[in-house]
Amino acid sequence: MMKRTAFLFPGQGSQSLGMMAGMAAAHPMVEATFAAASAVLGYDLWAVCQQGPEEQLNRTETTQPAMLAAGVATWRVWREAGGSLPAWMAGHSLGEYSALVASGRLAFADAVAVVAERGRLMQQACPAGEGAMAAVLGLDDDQLEAICRAAAGAEVVSCANYNAPGQVVIAGHRAAVERAGAAATAAGARRVLPLPVSVPSHCGLMKGAAEELGTVLAKLRFASGEVPVIHNADVASYSDEEAVHAALVRQLWQPVRWTETIRFLVQAGVSRFVECGPGKVLAGLNRRIDREVEVLALQDDAALAALLGEEEAG
Repeated sequence: MMKRTAFLFPGQGSQSLGMMAGMAAAHPMVEATFAAASAVLGYDLWAVCQQGPEEQLNRTETTQPAMLAAGVATWRVWREAGGSLPAWMAGHSLGEYSALVASGRLAFADAVAVVAERGRLMQQACPAGEGAMAAVLGLDDDQLEAICRAAAGAEVVSCANYNAPGQVVIAGHRAAVERAGAAATAAGARRVLPLPVSVPSHCGLMKGAAEELGTVLAKLRFASGEVPVIHNADVASYSDEEAVHAALVRQLWQPVRWTETIRFLVQAGVSRFVECGPGKVLAGLNRRIDREVEVLALQDDAALAALLGEEEAG
């Protein structure tokens, strides 16, 4: 690509019934990728994504392999169509695993098994109803961090996703998240939006799950890969296998530093971001982080054709 490009992979929250259907109609690679995931999981993942029930798709142990497969399938379609390698990759939360597969660092079948187990461990770590997450709009990061510290008491609440300036997600025990949300409103937050999730990701409640996940990750091989991947927890890329493993363990219970990730990539010369998967969540966040860079969502065949056309035009 003439422009220095980064491919980005979304995580949980971008899933929806019927996702990838349009892309699949034009590209058999999509259903083939989902079939490979289904063989690992032991159930028809494509059928769940297309037909539901929606409640099953939204359970984290299903959502995680579904979004992994969607991101990897989109990437494979891009490459099959003649699309070139980008300079960098990154993924938001779960999307980091899609990036590692697309980069060549992690085998797809291994990633499917790991993210399914990751979802199970996360749900087990915090029974439904005990945890919560909420998006807080309109406060500075430092201000919200102080609010969380004050609201925690004997419980857990902290900043979990630094998604964009003035858009941060908090996570922890339900009551503590509610206290922090009320305090944020009192401090002038524009909105506090409870999120419909079953697990409070990227906070201290996931530390036990992260340690258990570490034993699973330790059995995997991470290849050198073709494209460097920026990790959520550290805003850094690693060549060492043990460093990648450790970064994925930290990622489960430490915050997603998305704003810093995008700014790092811009500083590295990236002028175009391509969201690789269903939806436009990351494209929207990136426009809030830096309005000067080009942002595209590779979510359907029309977007694929447009991006390929840009490549041909140089």
